[in-house]
Amino acid sequence: MIKNKKIFLLLFALTWTIGVAAQNLTSSPFSRYAYGDMNDNVPVGYRAMGGVGYGMRNNRAINPAQPASYTACDTLTFMFDIAASANWSRYKDVGGKKNKANGNLEYVTMQFPLYKQWIAMSIGLQPYSSVGYDISISDSTAGGGYHYTVNYGGEGNISQVYGGLSFNICNWFALGANVYYMWGELSHMRMLSFTESNVNSTIQYENLSVSNVRFRAGAQFFHRWEKHAFSLGAVFEPKLKLHSELQLFETQGDTVYVISGGWQLPMMWGVGGSYNWANRLTLAFDYERIYMASAMYGGEPGSASGLRDRNRYSFGVEYRHNPAGRNYAERMVRRAGINIQDEYVAIVGGKKITASIGLGFPLWSVGTVINTTIEYTHRGNPAGLEDNSLRFTIGASIAENWFFKRKL
Repeated sequence: MIKNKKIFLLLFALTWTIGVAAQNLTSSPFSRYAYGDMNDNVPVGYRAMGGVGYGMRNNRAINPAQPASYTACDTLTFMFDIAASANWSRYKDVGGKKNKANGNLEYVTMQFPLYKQWIAMSIGLQPYSSVGYDISISDSTAGGGYHYTVNYGGEGNISQVYGGLSFNICNWFALGANVYYMWGELSHMRMLSFTESNVNSTIQYENLSVSNVRFRAGAQFFHRWEKHAFSLGAVFEPKLKLHSELQLFETQGDTVYVISGGWQLPMMWGVGGSYNWANRLTLAFDYERIYMASAMYGGEPGSASGLRDRNRYSFGVEYRHNPAGRNYAERMVRRAGINIQDEYVAIVGGKKITASIGLGFPLWSVGTVINTTIEYTHRGNPAGLEDNSLRFTIGASIAENWFFKRKL
């Protein structure tokens, strides 16, 4: 029976993985530029805490954002985490207001010990970034001679599979690293159409294909005494050249341009910390900086393409009244947080601000926690572009004692 359950979980994970890689994970006009909306890749429970992760260390959560955290897992436990989301968005541009809705598979991750409490591993599939937008602008030429509409549309994802190892160097310090293989296509379309039949319409297509291997290193310092525990963590990724190809196509003249190379992933680093009291109250923070301006984009520095560095600040809190309480409400987990980050495209400007709340529903019989998160995000800039969205995410974190050997 246990063996069949393991096979079922692995087959389900494979099916889910195929679905995740095919999904479009955003419907925001702000995803029109560069690599689109970039994902923070933290589990559902941490999203409810503002997207913290670099200082988080929990034996019941898989945290791919911080590879040094994997050794926090129980030495007998295999963990499996899956999630899905639904997003409602209302945005405003010069063409008016529009409503969008989409639902998506989010990620699948697994984690397990390799050698006692000293070495652990995690594997999974996640989105790196997503593009999804549909914008229309109607106007007329000078003097009102011709009336036209410009439609902008885009879609696509960059996905990544990863494998990570974590090592406890001693009882208070851990190192870890993730290796990712990433791939994907981002497509953009611009169509200019005239009301007058004697003027030809034009359509421009732009398709960017990218792939490569990237790396992330992480470290955590942690200490526990009596009812108190704290952790400090840091991560780093170097700048990376992408295998890339850009195809440009214009219907008027049927011109095709192909540009190979010239795109990079930016260098990034982040730090974070968390404090826990009696396994009941957790306070956490993150800071992250991504150097978009100095990475190459389209054969020139990002700053020349209108990109700027991105700063992210995250703060979160988690509380449960009594993890071992008889009353179910006492065992439920309450979470809240806020995430503030710069828009990394200079011509867009402004900030992306997300407030989040969530609940964790423990299921003792199968070692599972059902985590839910509601995130409200506001994005706006001085030019009048505005996006307000509400995202609901639900995930199942499953813990199974696969490595327990029964005595005969």
